[in-house]
Amino acid sequence: MTKYELVGIGNAVVDVISPADDSFLEHMGITKGIMQLIERERGELLYAAMKERLQTPGGSVANTIAGVGALGLPTAFIGRVHDDALGRFYARSMQEGGTDFVNAPVPGGELPTSRSMIFVSPDGERSMNTYLGISTELGPDDVSEDVAAQARIMFLEGYLFDKDKGKEAFLQASRLTRAAGGMAGIAISDPFCVNRHRPDFLRMIGEELDYVIGNEAEIRSLFETEDTEEAIARTAEMCGIVVCTRSGDAVTILRDGDRVDVPVERVVPVDATGAGDQFAAGFLYGLATDRDLMTCGRMGVACAAEVIGHVGPRPERDMMQVFRAEGLVD
Repeated sequence: MTKYELVGIGNAVVDVISPADDSFLEHMGITKGIMQLIERERGELLYAAMKERLQTPGGSVANTIAGVGALGLPTAFIGRVHDDALGRFYARSMQEGGTDFVNAPVPGGELPTSRSMIFVSPDGERSMNTYLGISTELGPDDVSEDVAAQARIMFLEGYLFDKDKGKEAFLQASRLTRAAGGMAGIAISDPFCVNRHRPDFLRMIGEELDYVIGNEAEIRSLFETEDTEEAIARTAEMCGIVVCTRSGDAVTILRDGDRVDVPVERVVPVDATGAGDQFAAGFLYGLATDRDLMTCGRMGVACAAEVIGHVGPRPERDMMQVFRAEGLVD
């Protein structure tokens, strides 16, 4: 019997969110609409420039795990924070949100807890400036067999592929979960990360994983093609479940030869932060509760639609009530 329906492993990042117009972004040298890794000094400068701040526990996979935990399933998150004010805030917030934060804050050392300064434009675009701090040290020693072997589903964050220790942690987590009868998968996270580590991504997808979630740019980057359908088909040849989101267009899901295209209603986001993360939360909730592919996809779409309607990367509404209203649960 598994202890957790879903366990995630990824960067434990405190998101600090502030509104900003295009002139501010240009003045501060911030590239609009993407995630940039920054150094500590740059992070302190941007933090000081924020006029308003909303502080929330973040990190891509952590947001997903928290979303599933809020839906009532037992969840845990494997991450690394420093024993500082932000790290204690992060660990406490995850626990209070219903997700076990299984690794205690780390005392000593010089690297602080990771943080991302996120500037949200009037059109809802978010420009993320992330200092990874202590998250860069996450490795296999942080992956407990007691946690990974008791997960029904393991979910990995592609951003961690930038460090060899992160790759080793992924392999350990995936193998422990699958050896115990569970399944493991990954959020590709970023096409630039794929470009840096394509052979390792493809090897892991083909040999170590059961599902892949990514947007069309990320899926295409796996095979260096501009043809999304080709990329989806080639990924499906390697992995049992492939999910491709398309920024407001239908979501494509393939499982062992079966395909569904889940409709999406286009809306202007208040804040696009967390859209992909919460799509993954809804989809994985459906997968964990044995829903059909269309229902899994519709759950993901509903979660994404909710989170882009307000500032912040996690739902504010009770998503189970939303699911009931849309006929997705009894």
